[in-house]
Amino acid sequence: MKIKNKTPKVDEQKHRHLIANSWTPIREPENPVWIILISIPFMVLNALVVIGVLKLFSTFSLSEFGISFPPESIVITVNLGVLFLILMMIVVHELLHLVFVPGFMKSNKTFIGLTWFGGYVMTEEVLSRGRFMLITAAPFVTLSVLLPIVLSLLGILTPVMKALILLNAIASSVDALSFLLLVTKVPRNTVLIHNGTKTYWKYKIEQQA
Repeated sequence: MKIKNKTPKVDEQKHRHLIANSWTPIREPENPVWIILISIPFMVLNALVVIGVLKLFSTFSLSEFGISFPPESIVITVNLGVLFLILMMIVVHELLHLVFVPGFMKSNKTFIGLTWFGGYVMTEEVLSRGRFMLITAAPFVTLSVLLPIVLSLLGILTPVMKALILLNAIASSVDALSFLLLVTKVPRNTVLIHNGTKTYWKYKIEQQA
């Protein structure tokens, strides 16, 4: 595993090698700003899913977060404790991606880092489609679906935790976009590989040949 402060670049020589060996590139957005813009609908969808989970197992209202309509006043405060929790949520989110990468500790093709657009985990190991789907969905399912259920059952689902859970859901919008691409663009019984920010797939039988 390698730690980087920027995402790995596409290696054009490796790209030509993969194409020559029957790997098929997925048509996906590569510009970070464009990716975020395309992911906005998933921010809304993820938030609605989490609000539904919260309402099913607890309560959810804007008044819990000190928000009212019409607003009586606008007060902006910076809580260092909350900022720390947000940072920890980002770290845990990325670690949940990482731990599902097989042999990530010994892999020199797996990267974790932090950029201006947020944290990221990327692996250039050859993995199955199912494994990639698990890696992609793990933070959203764990932190924004299962965690609120567990905290609610334990009676410790506080407004701050609800806000963090909702924030994780919104931050998982790019993961949701990636998951949709895996479902719609990649056939079953395939393996995938990353070359920087580009993703390629190949049927398992061909990979073993």
